[in-house]
Amino acid sequence: MESASVRGRARPATGDSGPRPAVWLQLRRRGGTMRAAAGVGGERHLLSDVVGILCLVSVAAALDFKYHHAEELEAYLKTVHAAYPSLTHLHSIGRSVEGRDLWVLVLGRFPTQHKIGIPEFKYVANMHGDETVGREILLHLIDFLVTSYRQDPVITRLLNNTRIHIMPTMNPDGFEATKVPDCYYTRGRYNKNGEDLNRNFPDAFERNNVSIQPETQAVMNWIKNETFVLSANLHGGALVASYTFDNGNSATGSLEGYSRSPDDDVFIHLAKTYSFNHASMYKGTGCDNRQTFPDGITNGYSWYQLEGGMQDYNYVWGQCFEITLELSCCKYPPADQLEKFWRDNKAALIEYIKQVHLGIKGQVTDKSGNPIPNAIVEAQGRPHVCPYRTNEQGEYFLLLLPGTYVINATVPGFKSILKTVEIRNNTGNFSALKHDFTFPEVSMRSSAASCPKTPLYQELQWASAAVKPTLHVILVLMTVLLVIFQ
Repeated sequence: MESASVRGRARPATGDSGPRPAVWLQLRRRGGTMRAAAGVGGERHLLSDVVGILCLVSVAAALDFKYHHAEELEAYLKTVHAAYPSLTHLHSIGRSVEGRDLWVLVLGRFPTQHKIGIPEFKYVANMHGDETVGREILLHLIDFLVTSYRQDPVITRLLNNTRIHIMPTMNPDGFEATKVPDCYYTRGRYNKNGEDLNRNFPDAFERNNVSIQPETQAVMNWIKNETFVLSANLHGGALVASYTFDNGNSATGSLEGYSRSPDDDVFIHLAKTYSFNHASMYKGTGCDNRQTFPDGITNGYSWYQLEGGMQDYNYVWGQCFEITLELSCCKYPPADQLEKFWRDNKAALIEYIKQVHLGIKGQVTDKSGNPIPNAIVEAQGRPHVCPYRTNEQGEYFLLLLPGTYVINATVPGFKSILKTVEIRNNTGNFSALKHDFTFPEVSMRSSAASCPKTPLYQELQWASAAVKPTLHVILVLMTVLLVIFQ
């Protein structure tokens, strides 16, 4: 608990106006005391400071370790935004089938809009309405971030150099429909239309014949409108960090029981970052004697095949690396366990966000310094089936582990630019390596381009069966064809 007291005392001030009385506000919290002061001539500043700190007290006091239903969750997010208007931005990305808002709280030095050079990160929870731990620990993550800003130097630098989007619930209808908490299966897993949202996205391996739900479409639009670089999707029912691909075919090695992406090494690193910073996930013991996960991680396909999943969609069509975090053996555990879940995940949640600063970033511009959108920028040997392109500001972000890489920048119709770079681990400095590309012959914007929402890897499999080239050759061929015929 916290308590506040106001007391006055005189304190000398610098300058030639002589001593001024000052009013001190003392805030007592567990772990220490904070103070704010203002001179009599700055009553408005004092009032602002007092209100801000009292808001902090109110927000912290209001967030108990319990389950927050729709009205309480919305009220909490609005209270946080009101208390920290310059650090947060609250908006709804759409509505559920029953009309509930899909709230997202954005945190950072520039919360309302993307700033060049600052990567975008997101956490999404409660996609299955009866998997509830993620929903609550994201609320506590919000509380920790806003109350630690300008108090904790690591959190301050993280928020100054990252734009963090937090969606506590993607399936509010399913959560509200779960009347009796259960450790296993309930109908609350699905949305109001009875659809599993984690089987509802376009799939890169087979045609997903489902009706796209309002919640799914809202997230797809959100991904399209932001430049997300890294993400995690919080679930329950197991204790493991699972990574792309969830689906697969022979083009990605599925015949060997593992569906490998071109960035498999990065995904393994991301999954281990979370599991090794979690209180026990890294042990890999699973939830029963039948299933173990070495190092607390698994390739999604190796665990079980999943069609229409959100993490594969992010990677293929969103240019965003996403992993799935299974945080509790019991899907909907008793509320008195939530504090322990927060303690177990706190360090891992923060360390994972830092990984958005892996690799390399920069801008692609023309001879006049104007940004070139839709330029293809990829690391050689890592071609994506849907080539990674620059955003409207000409920016690119590539998550890469430390090492030497050749970065290839391509504007359709012009000669590619190759650059050999040495990448170090800059996550502790909160900034990836920066390298810009300039095309001196280009003086126009590159035409808009997007990959079709079709089973791109299925098409590669057919090509492989016909001519038996290597996966690398196939992907390069697809990239060239997309550039020529866009």
